[in-house]
Amino acid sequence: EIKNVAAIVLAGGVGSRMKSDVPKQFLNLKGKPVLEHSLELFMAIEGIDQIILVIDERFREQFKELQKSDQRLKFASPGRERQDSVLNGLALVDDHTSFVCIHDAARPLVTTDCIHRVLRDALEHGAAVLGVPMKATVKESEDGKFVLRTIDRSKLWEIQTPQVIRAELLKSGFEKVQHDGLEVTDDVSIIEHLGLPVKITMGEYTNLKLTTPDDMVVAEQILKSRENS
Repeated sequence: EIKNVAAIVLAGGVGSRMKSDVPKQFLNLKGKPVLEHSLELFMAIEGIDQIILVIDERFREQFKELQKSDQRLKFASPGRERQDSVLNGLALVDDHTSFVCIHDAARPLVTTDCIHRVLRDALEHGAAVLGVPMKATVKESEDGKFVLRTIDRSKLWEIQTPQVIRAELLKSGFEKVQHDGLEVTDDVSIIEHLGLPVKITMGEYTNLKLTTPDDMVVAEQILKSRENS
């Protein structure tokens, strides 16, 4: 049974590719901010007893009402890099927390089903991450001009969020990362540095990371098709 889970929702990024004055996590997606889609999902999941929103102070006001209606919601400040933001969120996690579930606010289309699956896998293995087999053909280039080689994609997975890690593992992983001066681009890399296994939980291709204006259009269509199905 999953309980004492802290969800850290990262909403501190400033997306430059969205061509908008407002960071992507605050853009309107089917009548509410992108970020609110993720928050509502986590609020509805049993066993999550803390939701830490890593968000710049300038943007907190619009989520104050939500905080009044749900005492689990707390705010943390974004850091310079992703790992600094996660660390700031981790600082607010209760001592009795068993697992930390880290999610990118720019992925509003993750399903409850996927969250449950990745939580279950983490419970069994200590760390788990949503991923999908890579569909694209990937080529390596050393100079950015000519192909060096084609990489065998049968072994490649595109990693998504949430990423779920046993709380004490994440804390000891961060100690190692800081001690060794390592930079990590995702959360389970921290566990890889400890030499421990990370389970890949099969995700869904619809769990897009909203990066460009085109992604917003696709996201609207996915949400509409879910409503109709």
